[in-house]
Amino acid sequence: MGESAPPPGLKLMDSEEFREHAHRMVDFVADYYRHIEKFPVRSQVSPGYLNDLIPAFAPQDPESFDDILADVSNIIIPGLTHWQSPSFFSYYPANSSTAGILAEILISGFNTVNFSWIASPAATELEIIVVNWLGKLLELPDSFLSGSSGLSHTATSRLTYCLFYSLGKGGGVIQGSATEGMLVTLCAARSRAISKHTPNGLVEEDVVRRLRAYTSDQTHMCLHKACKIAGIKLVVLPTTKETNYALSPALLRGAIEEGGDDVIPLYLGATLGTTSSAAVDPLLDLGEIAQEYEMWFHVDAAYGGSACICPEYRHFLDGIEKADSLNVGTHKWLLTNLDCSVLWVKNARTLTSTLSVQSEYLRNKVWIQASEAGEVVDFKDWQVSLGKRFRLALKLWLVMRLYGSSKLKNYIIHHTCLARLFERKVTEDKRFEVLVPCRFGLVCFRLKAIEASSVNALNENLLHAVNSNETTFITHTVLSGDFLLRMAVGGTLTEVKHVIKAWETIQKKATQLLSFK
Repeated sequence: MGESAPPPGLKLMDSEEFREHAHRMVDFVADYYRHIEKFPVRSQVSPGYLNDLIPAFAPQDPESFDDILADVSNIIIPGLTHWQSPSFFSYYPANSSTAGILAEILISGFNTVNFSWIASPAATELEIIVVNWLGKLLELPDSFLSGSSGLSHTATSRLTYCLFYSLGKGGGVIQGSATEGMLVTLCAARSRAISKHTPNGLVEEDVVRRLRAYTSDQTHMCLHKACKIAGIKLVVLPTTKETNYALSPALLRGAIEEGGDDVIPLYLGATLGTTSSAAVDPLLDLGEIAQEYEMWFHVDAAYGGSACICPEYRHFLDGIEKADSLNVGTHKWLLTNLDCSVLWVKNARTLTSTLSVQSEYLRNKVWIQASEAGEVVDFKDWQVSLGKRFRLALKLWLVMRLYGSSKLKNYIIHHTCLARLFERKVTEDKRFEVLVPCRFGLVCFRLKAIEASSVNALNENLLHAVNSNETTFITHTVLSGDFLLRMAVGGTLTEVKHVIKAWETIQKKATQLLSFK
């Protein structure tokens, strides 16, 4: 019996069909942004709402593009919290921009898998260049930068490879998130500690058991997750209003000494712009302690780092020369659509020696010689995942080119001015108070209560009332037992009128609550 004929070929990538659908999709997204203020900022649906709207099984036959777009409008959009709304003031911003969206089209169109230099040389080389660009905007020490930008690029010589080899020890890589950056640096620190202490008669399990990471109670939960994954015990140190919720160097030193000989200080996680209150840890003093105890010193500047491209805020990075690594989330506040978190390390070998993996199917005779000689960068050895999309470098490249550093700086300053405007509005209304200084784009405040015992409940009710209004979305935090409202300014489309409208909504709801009482 002969073999059956194969099924008819599928033409799934027709350039003209793509052009037609893409034009309509661009119009759809443009209209979404044009009308975004008409939607409730926070989604109003209930859990499980999609179960009754989408079939339980995938369609067997193709469906029309018209039907799909209609479902996006009627089914998906109602279930979105609109992070790009100019009245979204929750959490921290997740910036979108024309440059970022256009880059995503290129990225999806190319759809390269960039695990090594040879897999897509442009992806690796562009990433090194744009990460250096950002590092220079931040005025980072040269030890964090890839140091070979002065070499000329000759395609027919080994300088093709040497161009992107870091002549120093440091360099940068774009991770998907701050969590990934913390995890890989934590693993590198652990490997370094094991190599140091096992020759002293300890077995690896004993070393890991004794390792400790230190941070404050204001540090983002991503360090907690990284420590869980890496199997490292985390010592969380309390902060107080007296230090504006920054980590106290004296408290850190005391905690390390309290551990005694049974503890090996491994890792110190500091923050530049905490989630609760945008607190900034004293990097210089903490860095000196980290060096004294030979700890890996990581600075999480996922939020506040973007502001440091501005001369007005660069001083917050003073002391970064003491750090071993730094991450900045450009997808938060620098117009680079999610995800794009830049990680710099002083000694890239600590990462690659920990994370490097090889397999025969990845080998290429020309490339492998240069790779093993350290003449090219293979980013698979700098991150958790093997492959990475072109999304990261290409987005950051388009953002920096279409806007330029001057426009990016003005963009940050625009938001910090709006935040200070909101802070002034709060202080002018004697019913409210600001409990921590406004820093970057965040204001933490609360409504006063006649009885101190009821102030937290009052503000929790105010938060619920404001967010039920559908036109504004804010969040809260708790500092020293105080329930505070957070107003995080940083949306791409946010203007003065949106901040004023949010404040008027808060005032109106506060008046209603106080009248009811």
